[in-house]
Amino acid sequence: MYNRAMPTKSELEAQLQTAIRDGDDMHKRTLRMVLSEWKLAEVERGEELDEAAAISLIQKQAKARREAIADAEQAGRPDIVESSQAELTYLETFLPQPLSQSELEQMARASIEETGASEPSQMGLVMKDLMPRTEGRADGKQASEVVRNLLSSD
Repeated sequence: MYNRAMPTKSELEAQLQTAIRDGDDMHKRTLRMVLSEWKLAEVERGEELDEAAAISLIQKQAKARREAIADAEQAGRPDIVESSQAELTYLETFLPQPLSQSELEQMARASIEETGASEPSQMGLVMKDLMPRTEGRADGKQASEVVRNLLSSD
């Protein structure tokens, strides 16, 4: 996994051309889905995606693969699990390194301190401050769990 700036649409298109030329079906399929969503998002917005929107788009694609893996495991379809896992692993190469649990807790504590929150009913205020700080490196479910635990224990 590499941690550099999010690839641009043109870089993804170049990777797609390489995958087509090399006959790499998994990369070709994954890149086509990402580029299709990317172009749709640009049409809906009426402008090019910025890096945050592009990361969000790829996170959405990764989440869809995780859900497909869970569904395929329940259905007893190891072929789909394997395919979706390969796509997920590839998508994760485009995403920033996720925050560790301790890093997320530190950021949550800082947000709690800055917002002055002291009880679970103020969780929304903390989340509003915290999520932009995570820059796509933690999902909302994980962050809300940490915030809830910290506010409940104080």
